Amino acid sequence: MAENVTIARPYADAAFKLASQGNVLGAWQDLLNKLAAIAVTPEVDSLVKNPKVRSEDLVQLFIDVAGEVTAEQKNFVSVLAENERLSVLPEIRELFVQQKNEFEGVRDARIVSAFPLDDTALANLKADLEARFQCRLNVTVAIDAALIGGITVTVGDDVIDASVRGKLATMAAALKN
Repeated sequence: MAENVTIARPYADAAFKLASQGNVLGAWQDLLNKLAAIAVTPEVDSLVKNPKVRSEDLVQLFIDVAGEVTAEQKNFVSVLAENERLSVLPEIRELFVQQKNEFEGVRDARIVSAFPLDDTALANLKADLEARFQCRLNVTVAIDAALIGGITVTVGDDVIDASVRGKLATMAAALKN
């Protein structure tokens, strides 16, 4: 995996540079999402690994499935195919999204709740977290009944544990000491 990220980094950098110069970061992210999804399907993966399949045919397959693409985007896919790098498209996509988020001042936040959050509570929580971290957040929510109650929030290396399970663990540790 680390090797794939190393291989993918220059391609992600090139895609980000092209996208930011053309002010089309969203369109490139959409394309990379599609291409990464195509690359991980077992049928396409076996074609990519087959030395008998020409790179031109792979490019045409990816472009046909992805839909409308610009000349730059098609050229990008061609370079990946010629250099036998189509298999690292998921890593390219991940690195591109990280660069895009950093450029736009957006961070990922993972909220784990003991119970489902309604839309109003989630919107209020997101607004509070954005004020605390002073940035926009891409929020993903998961449910974990083991928390008993409350939530945990992870933004980068910062973790806020406001769960009943966390409070009980803190209390147990304090009682042991």
